[in-house]
Amino acid sequence: MTYWDPIPTVRAVAGTHLPQWEPGTRPPVFDWSRGTRSSCEPDQWGERNWRNVPGPFYGAGTDNCWTGRDCAPDNVMYDGEYNQEFVYRQPRDERETYAVLCAAECDPMAGYAGDGDAHWTPELVRDWWRDRGRVREWAVVLDRTWSVSEDRYEREASAGARDYVAHIDGGLGDYLRGYLFRLEEGRPARPGEALPAL
Repeated sequence: MTYWDPIPTVRAVAGTHLPQWEPGTRPPVFDWSRGTRSSCEPDQWGERNWRNVPGPFYGAGTDNCWTGRDCAPDNVMYDGEYNQEFVYRQPRDERETYAVLCAAECDPMAGYAGDGDAHWTPELVRDWWRDRGRVREWAVVLDRTWSVSEDRYEREASAGARDYVAHIDGGLGDYLRGYLFRLEEGRPARPGEALPAL
């Protein structure tokens, strides 16, 4: 998987309603490309969960009500410590972008942000990739615990932990190389363009 830029989709839906919501049933969507909905969290980036994969979206100080996977099971996971939400896979298309926006809008603590592009640097992305074994081991241990839990929500979330491991072992490296190109060049790579090394 290479990098797909969700920000144009985010900006296009700002001020309207998410397609999966009935018109008039939800408040207008905040423009998540500007950062965070919360004015009381000036350093959301500094408080982000270390498990977030590099990219525009991340969770920092979210609630622990387990709503994120209801919206975005292919993108959001719980940390197992405080059960706060984080983004384990950045959106790959419009549908997943809408799903992550749903998770962000449903978080009563306003703990999501969409300004990762303003904070991630090529060096930080490479540092995260070098330390991916820490995240992978955490997800393996969490899956072992939650997959046999009596709690059905933990059993469901264990699938997210397995998916995260598969993502790390599979397409995440290619995605991050594409994201590095986006950070360095200010645009996604065109077909056939060489991507930077991790």
